[in-house]
Amino acid sequence: MDHIDWTRLKTGEVNLGTSIMAVQFEGGVVIGADSRTTTGSYIANRVTDKLTHVHDRIYCCRSGSAADTQAVADVVHQGLQMYSQTAGEAPSVLHAASLFQKVCYENKDALSAGIIVAGWDKEVGPSVYNIPLGGGLFRQPWAIGGSGSTYVYGYCDATYREGWGRDETVNFVRNTLALAMSRDGSSGGVIRMCVITEDKVERLFVPGNELPKFWEGHEVLGDAKKRVIDTGVVPMAVEA
Repeated sequence: MDHIDWTRLKTGEVNLGTSIMAVQFEGGVVIGADSRTTTGSYIANRVTDKLTHVHDRIYCCRSGSAADTQAVADVVHQGLQMYSQTAGEAPSVLHAASLFQKVCYENKDALSAGIIVAGWDKEVGPSVYNIPLGGGLFRQPWAIGGSGSTYVYGYCDATYREGWGRDETVNFVRNTLALAMSRDGSSGGVIRMCVITEDKVERLFVPGNELPKFWEGHEVLGDAKKRVIDTGVVPMAVEA
């Protein structure tokens, strides 16, 4: 190999083949993620925490290379701490998302990082920002990412409703992630969620044996029975 293919993981690199999500509601946001981290087909960690604290009321969900996303989150966390010290106030969610976008865009050829930034601030209240591979920046009422997201876009489009409260939003995130985890081989484990409001950050946990259950099909080949079709034709008698 005479050149570096940045579109593939480097040898031994750990990948967050994953399902991540953030949804805005009236008083805050709910973020969630599965917990499986893979190295190729090997599950390197089955209880990873992919919800990363970057400031008091601002969190991010990480997908892509574990090393890349951890490094980017550390850089942004340091930048937000410096801002809060110099400005004397908490940074906005947009400010945090813009820092993520700047780092991801300026290093887009060297990073494998898809980030969702969500939280609450005094300027706009709750907000969700999606930063996909390549370093774009998009504000959305809900965002999903990772390898498992491709299986649940239709479910999200058909199910999401504006005006939900906390409980409906938590249930939506839980069901969406459970569906993604059931279909995506790179997602699995447990569901971790965070409810971020003006007053507090509440952590929620759904263990693997309590995940919502949906239709998963059943074996049909073993149930197949040979059909006997009566054509009404009588076999001709053959003399010995």
